[in-house]
Parts: sequence; structure tokens; C-alpha cells
Amino acid sequence: MIAHLRGRVLEKHPTRVIVETAGIGYELHVPLSSFSAIGDPGSEVALRVHTHVREDVIQLFGFATPLELSLFDRLIAVNGIGPRLALSLLSGIEPTELVQAVAASDLARLVSIPGIGKKTAERIVLELKDKLGGIMPSGASAADGARADLVSALVNLGYHRPAAEKAVDQAMKTAPVGGFEQALRTALRTLSR
Repeated sequence: MIAHLRGRVLEKHPTRVIVETAGIGYELHVPLSSFSAIGDPGSEVALRVHTHVREDVIQLFGFATPLELSLFDRLIAVNGIGPRLALSLLSGIEPTELVQAVAASDLARLVSIPGIGKKTAERIVLELKDKLGGIMPSGASAADGARADLVSALVNLGYHRPAAEKAVDQAMKTAPVGGFEQALRTALRTLSR
């Protein structure tokens, strides 16, 4: 079983990358969060890997962070969720936001992810609510909660989620201590440009 790969990026596509290690090119399917963390072709990369074996194919799924891999492993253990749907889920929501949505039983947030219906969202919450308690990195909860609230506010105002996430990240970097209202104003100014 392959659990970790370090090498040079040969090709990079939104859902997959090819990493060369010791002269061998490994194709890894990645979520969008990991895709954005991986450098351009020619750069060095280290990814955590889940090796998925079926009778007709062996697939590798790569992740930039331990949290992503941990969530992926838990998601594919949910009845009816395979590796592709789990990857879709991780591409449609930030890992910390996914943990918060499951903990809060936020079905509306889960259903907003492409490919996730109401029954699947209910199953995810039912099967994972008690299993995600200890996987959040320490110190991440307060800042990530504020980020999730800001993104949610902008999405509710009609902005697209990717644009809202970028604006919130930029607002939190420039004024991290200004409070919710100040960060929201800064993000709105960024989006209006």
C-alpha cells in the first residue's frame, strides 16, 4: 500500500496530478483544496496517499494535509459514499468547514455541494457526527468558525462561494482582529472591485 509520495510534479489538472518519484509517474486524484496547494509542474511535492483497490483497478488519492486524508477515510466508510463522491465532497467544501457542518447537522450546507442530495447529507451527519470530534487541529476552530460565518454571509448575499472564500481570506489577512463586521466590510470592498 502506498501511503506517502514525495517527488516532482509532471502534470497538474484540477482533479488529478502526476508525480514522478524515482523515475515512475504516479497518477493521484486530488480534491481542489489539495490541487491549489500543489505547485506548478516541475516543483517538488509531498502528498499523503490513500490507495484504493478494487477488483478491476488500483487508484491513488492524494491529499496535501492530514486532515483531508482523515476526512476522506471517514467519508468512504459511510454507506453509499465511494472515493469519487468523497473527493467531490472535499472539493466542494473546506475540510474544517465540513467538520463544522457535520457537527452542527447543517444539512443545507452539505446539500449545496454538487452531487450531495438530502439523503446522502443525512447519512453523512448520522454516521460521522460522533466520529469527527478529535480530528480538528487545535487552534483552528475559532478562526475557522469566523471564516465559515463570513463566507456563509457573502454566499447568502448572492456571491459565488469561491469568490467569497478568496475575499474572506484576504480580509482576514489584512485585518485579523477587527471583528465580524469589519471583516465583512473589507470582504465586500474586495468583491466590489
